[in-house]
Amino acid sequence: MKGSEFKDLSIKDLQVRLIELREALSQMKFQHSVSGLESPIQIKGSRKDVARLLTELNSRKAN
Repeated sequence: MKGSEFKDLSIKDLQVRLIELREALSQMKFQHSVSGLESPIQIKGSRKDVARLLTELNSRKAN
């Protein structure tokens, strides 16, 4: 997802999406360590999505 897509979501939706992305990221990491992923770049993209979500949440809480 793009950062602009996160700006349209409410804080509650961002928190739910963050939980989902973190679970998906941990599953990808586990799967990659066990059998390898077809595209390990997915892990990098998921990490960046989590960071984008955290950035958006922190900026909203600061205001």
